[in-house]
Amino acid sequence: MNSIHISSNPIVSHSLTHHRWLSTPHKLYPQVIKINGRKSLTSSCLNVDVNAPDISRKVTAQNSKEVMELEGKVMVGTYGRAPVVLVSGKGCKLYDIEGREYLDMTSGIAVNALGHCDPDWVKAVADQAHVLTHVSNVYYSVPQVELAKRLVDCSFADRVFFTNSGAEANEAAIKFARKFQRHSNPDVKDPATEFISFTNSFHGRTMGALALTSKEQYRSPFEPVMPGVTFVEYGNIKATQELIQRGKTAAVFVEPIQGEGGIYSATKVFLEFLRTACDDAGALLVFDEVQCGLGRTGYLWAHEAYGIFPDIMTLAKPLAGGLPIGAALVTERVASSINYGDHGSTFAGGSLVCNAALTVLEKISKPEFLASVSKKGLYLKEILQQKLGRNSHVKEIRGLGFIIGIELDVPASPLVSACRDSGLLVLTAGKGNVVRLVPPLTVTEQELLLASDILQNAMSVLDENNSE
Repeated sequence: MNSIHISSNPIVSHSLTHHRWLSTPHKLYPQVIKINGRKSLTSSCLNVDVNAPDISRKVTAQNSKEVMELEGKVMVGTYGRAPVVLVSGKGCKLYDIEGREYLDMTSGIAVNALGHCDPDWVKAVADQAHVLTHVSNVYYSVPQVELAKRLVDCSFADRVFFTNSGAEANEAAIKFARKFQRHSNPDVKDPATEFISFTNSFHGRTMGALALTSKEQYRSPFEPVMPGVTFVEYGNIKATQELIQRGKTAAVFVEPIQGEGGIYSATKVFLEFLRTACDDAGALLVFDEVQCGLGRTGYLWAHEAYGIFPDIMTLAKPLAGGLPIGAALVTERVASSINYGDHGSTFAGGSLVCNAALTVLEKISKPEFLASVSKKGLYLKEILQQKLGRNSHVKEIRGLGFIIGIELDVPASPLVSACRDSGLLVLTAGKGNVVRLVPPLTVTEQELLLASDILQNAMSVLDENNSE
């Protein structure tokens, strides 16, 4: 039997299903009727002086506990969040709702390349917000075209397709690779459609990108994912050579430096082999630089360190300095296979986001800025080696520039928590046994020294945890 609860709150809606009306002189108040716990909202075009809903209500939680409790009631439970409620930031510092200060070595997972509230970035966002924020891709917009030209000018690419995230950029690369094979082989009934990806890879959580991601726990709840993906050991030339085949392999997806997978760097020999093998098989080579690209390695693009260039490169995280953007950069050979209507996005390449990205790219691409990232990255690895290298739990300190991993012989979570309690924010990677450091590229040597000191002092928690 249906349980019905009637509320007389004056909420305006356009649904006319399951409605009744409470009337007073000159007013008709729509009712909210709950049938089996589901709300059905009603409204009327006959009302006079019907009160509009109050949409100005803000979260009234005053402390971390209240915010976390409210989040647990209204959000889908997809995130195992750290118990911190952050409300403001400046440079490499973050502040929680109680006013505690944290040194940020996470950059919002390698996003805030210029730190928090960089003055030039704030000005670019505010200036554009006063002029034009979004018009969709039905029309041309100046910041989008300017950003595309700037990306082409400073990369291997001839053309750009904008998206809203790294996963979307990889989805675009998947579609472009398959369309390229059809376009390049018009007389072949079944052109190549399959993909090669690697162990420890992470390419996103949408269904196509997820199919390219090696972690089984990410894929298994949503199977079947996109078919036609084969995983092979990262860096294993012999095993990969047997899999890349003409007429079968559409593209090979690889991260020059794996971030989520544990901060593993490809060798030059491996990437050279992939380039040659793809050329020989008529397959495309796709570099996923969503996390490792745009200055994080001390090079503008991570692949520049190897001197190997892809057919497609996917970008996202730091490009707009904290606003959602992604991009697939492609050669003319790839772009020539794409026609009007083959792909698209409503929000991608919006004026506001692109104006912010222009500022980020302008600052990061300066040679002196990239040189400072290389210098400070070497300094960070040196002091980590000095302070942590002899610890029995540290197996390896690896990475390039400001994408650094500290591999442990035990789970890293207790160390991450201990650092957070001491005012330092770091991440995990790999199988949960790698501490990942991806600070803002603007971090100072003094801040890096402080971070290494906190890490060193927190290492004792691993012994405490191990003895329990």
